[in-house]
Amino acid sequence: MTEKSDGMNYAPKGKPAPVVEKGEFIFAAIGLDHGHIYGQCNGLIEAGGVLKSVFDPDSKKMDKFCETYPGVKRASSEDEILGDKEVLLVTGAAVTSQRCALGLRVMSAGKDYFTDKAPLTTLEQLDAAKAKVKETGKKYMVYYSERIHVESAVFAGQLIEQGAIGKVVQVLGLGPHRLNAPSRPGWFFEKEKYGGILCDIGSHQIEQFLFYSGEKEATVVRSQVANYNNPQYPELEDFGDAMLVGKNGATHYFRVDWFTPDGLQSWGDGRSFILGTEGYIEQRKYMQLGEKQSRGGNVYLANGREETFYNVEGKVGYPYFGQLILDCLNRTENAMTQEHAFKAAELCVRAQMQAVKIK
Repeated sequence: MTEKSDGMNYAPKGKPAPVVEKGEFIFAAIGLDHGHIYGQCNGLIEAGGVLKSVFDPDSKKMDKFCETYPGVKRASSEDEILGDKEVLLVTGAAVTSQRCALGLRVMSAGKDYFTDKAPLTTLEQLDAAKAKVKETGKKYMVYYSERIHVESAVFAGQLIEQGAIGKVVQVLGLGPHRLNAPSRPGWFFEKEKYGGILCDIGSHQIEQFLFYSGEKEATVVRSQVANYNNPQYPELEDFGDAMLVGKNGATHYFRVDWFTPDGLQSWGDGRSFILGTEGYIEQRKYMQLGEKQSRGGNVYLANGREETFYNVEGKVGYPYFGQLILDCLNRTENAMTQEHAFKAAELCVRAQMQAVKIK
């Protein structure tokens, strides 16, 4: 199965754009339970980071990782990495419910933490993460990949920042995914471990809403989940949607699901529609329906001056990773504020907690 058709192992690669000299920013990886770890590492390496070491209890996962990144050191334990003073940041993609506990250990060891989304699964974990950040001064950053590692999403943010559509009043997000059930690990089907569909892939959508609208607070008005077509996995939710309203009045609706059909060239036809007071933006992130071997990175803009189509694949890059490295070195917050990372996490947990089960 190709990477483009398999979302769990989708790991974008961009052009190298180092922001530091070689050896100035050394990081390590712990927890290889989700394929997103490869995207996380790719982004940091392209921005000039040096991947020094890796640890996972599963030696087969370590074998694959070391084949992908020749020269990386196989650590004998998590403690070996946490005790390495050269390592400034640990990135991980552990089982979702275990990501917070790993982060607490990483920050206690005096290192910044960069985890796959969703970064946690309960409000108790959120409180613990906030307390540890306050105690240590370290970062608990999140790989919200559907915005930070997608060029159309980066470009849409740049257009909004330039005032292309005025003030954002609504964000509509569609996040379909291909299930590929036989290739998924057992924990993926245990709700306590993956957190529920709104907590898991819904986290991408809520983070984008907060980012594009500039909202710092929001309320979950309605959320719902279902298992329409996978009774053999009773704890799986294959559909979820929610509506949120920001403190300043912007609204958000999103739908996430595991119903990408096998005939589609991509693991998911991810789309977003961003409405502003002076125009709107549509993204078709990964493909164009009906065009075989189509390109991702498709952005449509309409406002008072123009009606324009952009294809930005290979043109925008992924500035988040370089900004994150510099944030860690300079103790700044240009890539993403800690407040933003935690608010998106909180709202996806709240959406999951409030969800009405419709089937």
